[in-house]
Amino acid sequence: MMTPGNTRVAAVVGSDSRNVQALFGVVADELRAAGRRVIGVIAEAHGLPDRTCAAGFLRDIASGGQVSIYLQEAPSHTSCHLDAGGVEAACGRLIPQIADCDLVIISKFGKLEAGGGGLTPAFEAAAEAGKPVLTSVSDLHAAAWRAFAPGAADLSCDEAAIRRWWEAAREPDERAAGWSGAVRS
Repeated sequence: MMTPGNTRVAAVVGSDSRNVQALFGVVADELRAAGRRVIGVIAEAHGLPDRTCAAGFLRDIASGGQVSIYLQEAPSHTSCHLDAGGVEAACGRLIPQIADCDLVIISKFGKLEAGGGGLTPAFEAAAEAGKPVLTSVSDLHAAAWRAFAPGAADLSCDEAAIRRWWEAAREPDERAAGWSGAVRS
């Protein structure tokens, strides 16, 4: 569980996942171009036809590498093709990057995280390190998110909302530098 009232943690709640992930990509690119150390994972769809589950890949923001998070065949008890092992592998690659970053973007808090698995260790490592965290949450998992991250900010799916949150969430000595601020060494 993350610290109650932590406004350094924010989620875009209830928006279309593809739109949110595209926005996260834009935000990450802009902040990285401005010299910010942005790390995390962004979800990308598999593009396969006739699937009820869109889980495809998690793209590592820092390296650009992809980790597959879909199963060719869904388990017999579900139509979801989400590969928990792939999500855990992406999480394992993400955690070592957290200590030396300015912002952690974690694609989403979904069903695996609601159950305590998936990317949960990355959320916890970022909170323990005091790093700002940006994520997304579907309406289906909003209650579990609020229990996990009480007091986290809810954002709309637009760059201006994320900019306002980022300005408030950053370290106090960096706030004067603005969105694109000076490059940190």
